[in-house]
Amino acid sequence: MKAKLPLIARLLLGFVFFASGLMGLLNLVPPPPDLPERLVTFNTGLAASGYFFTLLKGTETVCGLLLLSGFFVPLALVVLAPIVLNIFLVHAFMAPSGLPLAIVLGLLLSYLSFFAPPYSSTVKLLFRRK
Repeated sequence: MKAKLPLIARLLLGFVFFASGLMGLLNLVPPPPDLPERLVTFNTGLAASGYFFTLLKGTETVCGLLLLSGFFVPLALVVLAPIVLNIFLVHAFMAPSGLPLAIVLGLLLSYLSFFAPPYSSTVKLLFRRK
């Protein structure tokens, strides 16, 4: 079971980001009507840029596919790190109801990046002192 834990974590994280990214790109799910006002303002500002949500959801979709396929997993983990951090901070400060999912995403990403044998050695190279 211990040997399968990285695979399970990778597939879970990959599915969440692939599905979320694809739903965002294709506008399959409308935003909930009861979002906090600060979050609506935040999202409106990002949408006003004209490109940000397409870039974000495209990145989530591609990284989700990389995680699901097993190709370039360390790269996908590094690219997703600031996205997961932002998801956590948005829910911590603007919409606390989503905080449990944000914490799970952070734990999965941290586990794969720093503790899972197939990927941690590559990601840890970014933090080594020269």
